[in-house]
Amino acid sequence: MATGSRVYVEGEVGLVFSGLSAFPLTPVSEDGVDEVAFGGLVGRLAAARVDSITALGSTGSYPYLERAERARVARLAVEHAGDVPVLVGIGALRTREVRALAEDAQRAGAAGVLLAPVSYQALTADEVFGLYEDVTGELSVPLVVYDNPGTTHFTFTDELHARIAALPNVASIKIPGVPPAPAEAESRVSRLRSLLPESVTIGVSGDPLAATGLNAGCEAWYSVVAGTLPEPALAITRAALAGDAATANAESERLRPLWELFTRHGSFRVVSAIAEQLGLVSHPNLPRPVRALPEADRADVTRVLHDLDLHR
Repeated sequence: MATGSRVYVEGEVGLVFSGLSAFPLTPVSEDGVDEVAFGGLVGRLAAARVDSITALGSTGSYPYLERAERARVARLAVEHAGDVPVLVGIGALRTREVRALAEDAQRAGAAGVLLAPVSYQALTADEVFGLYEDVTGELSVPLVVYDNPGTTHFTFTDELHARIAALPNVASIKIPGVPPAPAEAESRVSRLRSLLPESVTIGVSGDPLAATGLNAGCEAWYSVVAGTLPEPALAITRAALAGDAATANAESERLRPLWELFTRHGSFRVVSAIAEQLGLVSHPNLPRPVRALPEADRADVTRVLHDLDLHR
């Protein structure tokens, strides 16, 4: 199954940075991480045969957790994932903290790490490059560049991506989305691809446009929805990477009511409500001060799940 110049093979562990990477919630309370619920979420993803599981991404609430909690979550993810590769988010404000978190992730058995340029003071392009230069030089596992301007408020240029991609151990770049028009999406992915080493994959995020990004040449989907609803995300991914753009688009279009909820409320709170509705986590499960959706909006989530037959 060809995707650009690459060959995607379902379930091939060596291609950790292709296919569908599912981002599960880290359910928490004021008492700490709900380890039983988290293990259940990860085990469910492994049983669905996603291509990788990314613990402690933005959906996994990484900035809200202490180092010890994050190290424990990384170990739990690896333990419950079986033979599915686990990536672990290591973003933090200071480089020394990122290095420590990277060491914890590697000790836990992570197949790779995910790094966003987290900041309080706005970072310059040279400072962001320096972060990745400092961290990648000490890694023994591959790294995904986590380009998430909605949360970090830092905007990468393609040229900065190219500089970072030339560093050792950089395996993939998660771009924050693509233009909705297929031709424009293909042009955007093609331009970035022309600047990157062949060994570095491009992964799309922004779930409503994931099918467009995969059809445009992205090799991976770093997915919020897959962390709770892996089956529909797998259907989109498998179709797109098999070259069946029409089916991928149709599967994504079927989920439009869900994408509309993501746009209205943000994916984080919506997938929290979905996980509750499915009985996978308790209520509440988000780190304060973040709160669950109001009751009326939670009812909308329940209705959409039933309408799409995703409530079981």
